[in-house]
Parts: sequence; C-alpha cells; structure tokens
Amino acid sequence: MRLEGKSAIVTGGASGFGAGIVRKFSAEGARVLIADLNPDAAEALAAELGAQAAGVDVADAASVAALAARASDLIGPVDILVNNAGITHLPQPMEDVEEAEFDRVFAVNAKSVYLTARAFVPAMRAAGRGAILNLASTAGLSPRPGLSWYNASKGWMITATKAMAVELAPQGVRVNALCPVAGETPLLHRFLGEDTPEMRAKFLSTIPLGRFSQPEDLGNAACFLCSDEASMITGVAMEVDGGRCV
Repeated sequence: MRLEGKSAIVTGGASGFGAGIVRKFSAEGARVLIADLNPDAAEALAAELGAQAAGVDVADAASVAALAARASDLIGPVDILVNNAGITHLPQPMEDVEEAEFDRVFAVNAKSVYLTARAFVPAMRAAGRGAILNLASTAGLSPRPGLSWYNASKGWMITATKAMAVELAPQGVRVNALCPVAGETPLLHRFLGEDTPEMRAKFLSTIPLGRFSQPEDLGNAACFLCSDEASMITGVAMEVDGGRCV
C-alpha cells in the first residue's frame, strides 16, 4: 500500500501503459481518476477497480480545466499527476507527415503537459508537495528513422520534465519521466508500420532483454517514482526499455 492516502490522475488511463499504471496505483491504495478521451473505456475500467473516471481531451485547454474542477470533487486535492496520454504518426519520411498530423502529435504529446501544469501545479505549489510523472519514450533518447516528429515530441517531454523539476523543487514538487520502449499497447502497430511476425522479430532484435514493454512494467516503475520511496528523485528520465538505449 505504498500510495495509500494519495490521490492520482492518469491521463490516457483507460488502455495500454496508462491502464497498467492505473491498476498498479489502485492496488497500492491510491484514489485514482482515470482521465481518457474515451470516457466509456474509462468508466469500464473504473467500475472494475473501484476508481473514478472522466472524459478529457488533453490537447484542449477548456477540457483540461474542466478535468481539474471535476477532480476536486471526485478525489480531492491531487497528489500525483501522470501525463500518459500520447499519440504518434505512422513511420514515414519526415517531409511526408501532413501538417495537421504534426500539429496533433505536438498538441497531445507536448502541449498537454503545459495545459495540465497550468491546471494542477498551482495547488501543488501551495500544498508544498506533489509528484508529476511524464510518459516520454526511448524515442526521445535514441530516435529511430521514420518517426522524426514523434521522436522530437518525446525529446521535448524529457527536457520539459527536467525544467519542471528544477523550477518546482523548492516547493517540494517532484517531476520525473519514464522512457519505455515500444510495448504491447494499442499504439504498437503504428510504431511498427505493420504488425507482422517479421516486423516484431526485427524490432525485438534491438531490445537486449528480448521483449516489449508491458503495461505492468510501466505500472511498477511509475508506482516507485510517485511514492515516498523516491522522495529524493526528481528530474530523472528512467529507461524502462529492456536495455534498448544501452
């Protein structure tokens, strides 16, 4: 029960890595609000775990502000904020990515962190405590060809994490990031381009431990970084990648 008595919001929490984090947080005693673009999926998982759910578009300022207002009613003051929601574009030459798709990738992966900071950081500053966790990627540390703008958005998130950590440390708010390798999530086929045994084998050959990240892997790492056990850790971009970045 490492998170007993704490309240947490997980964006994109209805599936993939987000669901793994939600399940771990719930098992460790946190009051969890699952915030997702798919409110039906969020409600279904919340009903299973005894959590709360809310719909949100993390790229929209009004939607994030509404989430903050609802969170106060559903789980009280927010101790933990997990910026997990993210998207990618299909593998292709950088100049072939349409402008609208570029804008959407940066709105969801980067602007969302700014919007949630505006919505939740003031209360954390005032309380003198809090933990923020950003879901970055090995793509932000060791980019692969064909995913240039996704890589760049995750590199932005890693730098934002460090900048936030330095600024918020005097107020007792810690900010860290997780950098998973591609995992068994709904986004896997978009990273691979085509989800075939051959493409999986090719990708797995670059991961020394020989497997994809699982939602449970991210849940375990997230729980540690957001718990009091990590009270001296801030500004870290932890690789959860089976050795991919070694």
